Amino acid sequence: MGNYTDTIAAIATAVGSSGIGIVRVSGQEAFSVAGKIFLKGGKQNCDLGTEENDHRVLYGHIYDGDEMVDEVLVLVMRGPHSYTGEDTVEIDCHGGVLVTRRILETVIKYGARPAEPGEFSKRAFLNGRMDLSQAEAVMDVIQAKNQYALKSSMSQLKGKMSKCVKNLRERILYEMAYIESALDDPEHISLEGYPLRLKGTLESVMDEVRGLLNSADRGRVMTEGVRTVILGKPNAGKSSLLNVLAGEERAIVTDIAGTTRDILEEHIRMEGISLNVVDTAGIRETGDLVEQIGVLRAKDAARDADLIIYVVDGSVPLDENDENIISMIEEQEAVVLLNKSDLERTVTVEELRRRTDKRVIEISAKEELGIEELEKTVKDMFYGGEIDFNDQVYITNERHKSALTEALRSLKMVMESIDLRMPEDFYSIDLMNAYECLGSIVGESVGDDLVNEIFGKFCMGK
Repeated sequence: MGNYTDTIAAIATAVGSSGIGIVRVSGQEAFSVAGKIFLKGGKQNCDLGTEENDHRVLYGHIYDGDEMVDEVLVLVMRGPHSYTGEDTVEIDCHGGVLVTRRILETVIKYGARPAEPGEFSKRAFLNGRMDLSQAEAVMDVIQAKNQYALKSSMSQLKGKMSKCVKNLRERILYEMAYIESALDDPEHISLEGYPLRLKGTLESVMDEVRGLLNSADRGRVMTEGVRTVILGKPNAGKSSLLNVLAGEERAIVTDIAGTTRDILEEHIRMEGISLNVVDTAGIRETGDLVEQIGVLRAKDAARDADLIIYVVDGSVPLDENDENIISMIEEQEAVVLLNKSDLERTVTVEELRRRTDKRVIEISAKEELGIEELEKTVKDMFYGGEIDFNDQVYITNERHKSALTEALRSLKMVMESIDLRMPEDFYSIDLMNAYECLGSIVGESVGDDLVNEIFGKFCMGK
C-alpha cells in the first residue's frame, strides 16, 4: 500500500482566516523535522524526542533559517499514542491562510513531504489504531448535517459497528473450523446432526444481518436527509411554506398562479433532522408549454420522494387537480397541510383526512402558524421520536450495505445446501464468502485499490 515509513505534513484546519491554524506532521522523522524549525527558549534545532513523556505542549517560534515565521504552540505526541500511531507533531499557529501555508512549506523544506488526501487516517488504519469502518466514520463525523447523523457517526467511530461485525464473523468462523476439524478427524469429531444445529446458528446470524440491512433506509435519511417534495395546486402556498422553513426568501411569492415554473431545492434543518426540500410547479392542467414541463418535473420528483408535503388552499374548494395529487400520494409517505387558516375555510380537516387517509395539519404559511407541529410530525414519521444509539447500529454507508447484502446471500446458499442434504464441505465455501464479505466492512480481506479509493475521498490533512 505504498511507502508509509516517511514523514508527511499537511494543514489540518479549513482554508480561511480563523483564530488558529494547525499544521500536522507524522512519521519516523516528525520530531527531527519539527525540531529543525522550532525555537524554544533560545535554543534552535530543538530535539523534540529526548523526553519520554507521551504528550507535551511547548511554546516557541517557527523559523526558516534566520527568518521568524510565526509564534506557535507545538504539540508533541509520541507513537503509538497518537492519531496515526506514529510520532506526531501538531503546530498550532495563527489562523491566516498565508501563515499556515508558510509553515507547511517550511516543514516540507526541512524533510517532510505533502500528505495525500486522507493519508493520516490511512496510517491510523494501517497501524491498527482503527478499523476501516471507524476510519470511514471519521469523515461521516466531519460531514454530519444534523444531530442524528453526528450521533450515528460517533457511535461507529467508537466501534459499535466493528463490535457487531466481529461478533458475526466469530460465529461463522467457529462453524467453518468445526467443519474442517470434523472432516480431518472424523473418528473424534462427529457431524451427525450437525446440519440441523448449523441451521439454527445461521438463522440467528441471518436475523442480525437482516436487522442491519433494515436500518439502512433510516441510516440514509440520517446522513443524506429526507427527500421532501412540496406539492399542491398553483397559489396553494408552497413557495411561502419553503420560505418559512428555510428562514429566508428562497422562492418568489406572488398572487399570480403559476409563478413557480421549475423545481427549487433547499437543504433545511428542523427538529434535529435534515430535509432536502424541493418546491415544485403547481399541479394543474395547463396549455402553457413551459408550465407543463414544470408540472412533469414535479411529478417525477414526487415519485422519488421519501416524504410529500401536500399543501391545500383551505379557502378554495377541492377540484380535479386536487384529485390528481391525492391519487399521486396514495402509496407514499405524506403529510397534508391545510393552508391559509387565517382566511375563511371551504375545506375542512375532516374532509381531507377522509379523502387522503393522511395526517392533516392546519397551518398558515403567511402567519407562520402550525410550523412547529409540522416539524414534530415529520420527526415522528421518520424516527418515531428519539433514536436510541446505545444498542442499535445504523447502516449509513453504501459499501457496508453491499457487503451485508452479499454476506446474507452467501448464508442463504448455505441454508439451501443444508436443505438439499449436500456434503458438509459445500457449506464451507459459502460460509467463507460470508466471512470475507463481513470482513471487508472492518478492513479485513480488502485490497489496496479499495483502501486507496476510500481514503482518497477524505479531506486533506485528515
